[in-house]
Amino acid sequence: MPPPGPEREGPAAVHVPVLLQEVLERLDPRAGEVHVDATVGAGGHAVEVLARLGPKGLLIGIDRDPQALEIAERRLTQVGCPFRVFQGAYSRLFEFLRLAGLPAEGAMDGLLLDLGVSSLQLDTAERGFSFLREGPLDMRMSRGEGESAADFLARAAVEELEAVLREYGEEPAARRIAKAIVEARGKGRLETTAQLASIVERVSPRAGKRVHPATRTFQGIRIAVNRELEQLRLILRDVDRALRPGGRVVVLSYHSLEDRIVKESFRQKVREGLYRADSASLVTPSTEEVERNPRARSARLRSVVREGRRSP
Repeated sequence: MPPPGPEREGPAAVHVPVLLQEVLERLDPRAGEVHVDATVGAGGHAVEVLARLGPKGLLIGIDRDPQALEIAERRLTQVGCPFRVFQGAYSRLFEFLRLAGLPAEGAMDGLLLDLGVSSLQLDTAERGFSFLREGPLDMRMSRGEGESAADFLARAAVEELEAVLREYGEEPAARRIAKAIVEARGKGRLETTAQLASIVERVSPRAGKRVHPATRTFQGIRIAVNRELEQLRLILRDVDRALRPGGRVVVLSYHSLEDRIVKESFRQKVREGLYRADSASLVTPSTEEVERNPRARSARLRSVVREGRRSP
């Protein structure tokens, strides 16, 4: 999701959207269309999309994070065009379309997914997403939904922890870190980001490494707690049903696990004749954008078009 910009909304930064022009080019929102930003966040992409949909169009914004939705709603209101926002997982897309008064089948002209954790979440210490800021081990996109990272670490066996760190965090030292976590919790519950980061650093010292040794561990636990890859597979499996002919799907991913799922799903549905690939499907940030926004460096944009002719 987009990195923080200079504008402020309460305690959190309003996000500067990653690959904005490229997203708008691939999504190609036009006056009167219906688009869904299924990871609306603070509305960085959404306000630009909504402005292009105009007074006869509709934007639906979805996010699991109620704090982000409050910011997005304020920003979208300023555009002055119709929109609806819903709090929840984007895998509930069809439910939210019905709540917006739309048919579940063939209702959308465009869908945007900007995956992963947002800068709003990373930069808020009490959300517990970052080892760079002391805070409680929460990591939930919605703090009232499911178990926290602390709860997960308190009950998971070594084997489950190892699998999560290896599969979701792509952590080579997964076994050693998992065993160290279980050993540490025998001395007391793990409650803070600093505690977890310290355990990882003891097992896998930084020793001049550019990337902090806790990066992969935090990624793996966050993905597990929020069931992120499961949610992604669910929406990609069925979203073609919600698209009108010529409708576009644009996905921004930030690590190889997400990108692999997106790439494989798109390829399969192209083979099935449901989508056609864009002429240059993979887009990455320019050197200039990465210099302005370092968090954009790992972004990967992929897009497809629903088969059939687009409405004029």
